[in-house]
Amino acid sequence: MAQKKAFEVDSWLAKPDARISIVLLYGPDRGLVAERAKAFAGKTGLPLDDPFSVVRLDGSEVDRDEGRLLDEARTVPMFSERRLLWVRNASGQKALADDVKALTSEPPRDAIILIEAGDLKKGTGLRAIVEAADTAMALPCYADEARDIDGVIDDELRKANMTMALDARQALRRNLGGDRLASRGEIEKLVLYSNGQKEIGLDDVKAMSGDVSGASFDDAVDALLEGKVSDFDIAFTRHCQSGQPFLVLSSAMRQLQAIQAMRGQMDSGGRNAASVVAAARPPVFFSRRKLVEKALERWSGEALGRALTRLQAAVLQTRRRPDLSVALARQALLGIAVESSRLAQR
Repeated sequence: MAQKKAFEVDSWLAKPDARISIVLLYGPDRGLVAERAKAFAGKTGLPLDDPFSVVRLDGSEVDRDEGRLLDEARTVPMFSERRLLWVRNASGQKALADDVKALTSEPPRDAIILIEAGDLKKGTGLRAIVEAADTAMALPCYADEARDIDGVIDDELRKANMTMALDARQALRRNLGGDRLASRGEIEKLVLYSNGQKEIGLDDVKAMSGDVSGASFDDAVDALLEGKVSDFDIAFTRHCQSGQPFLVLSSAMRQLQAIQAMRGQMDSGGRNAASVVAAARPPVFFSRRKLVEKALERWSGEALGRALTRLQAAVLQTRRRPDLSVALARQALLGIAVESSRLAQR
């Protein structure tokens, strides 16, 4: 069987089998799927920014254009010895599964096929085809366990040349897991906030992702998501009178990261907003479900990425200019509230 257990995936990716021409990464943790896909793509040695060497396709695109993947796999490379065909957002598309089945019977000589998929049922469709093939490999991606989370924390700390106190690590670990992309984003946010320090302490974790964020700032964040600019400004002003503005930034980032992860599930699995919110873990509080559903329908993955980039820049600016922290945070958050209002009118 051409498959690995969840705990074997990282070791296989560290040294991929050169005989494998089709790699399927699948599972409910889309952040981990994307991260591992990027790692495998890097191992091919191909320039990932070269459109002649790397062909990027969407699962729905392959499904609409029957035989597209076959044609690409059998095209002779002009500027390199082989090409990488990178398919994202795969799910239960029949045409994609048919193309992959044909390629397992007659493996491509000049191409490597990398497929990112959502959670696929055992014994059916694309997953069953790959697992039964000798020249293909199926790699499951499930929610991180404590050991995996520590590895992600260590990775980000190493990049920033920083350390973390034990109590701070324990507090941070409780807030992570479920989606690798969201977990890494939370750690990156903490590192950004602690810029200039050698060690991250418990107070830093509490400020950016601990107990002080969350429900107490829901009124400001909910107004932001709904595009209610005046309501947001009133709530933000009230919170600034009793605390630090970066706490509102932290809460907004946490909410948008969760929405970004759910939006990814919608895009990759063809599910509607209501079903994604109903299945969310941790669960969305009942009174907020309609609001989150509307936000998912309103905000695209690209727009959410822009909003999070804006918030990350604001966090860094408030650290550099604490005297302007209220104005900087207000400007960034108001910009997102205005964009949400515009998106609602489309």
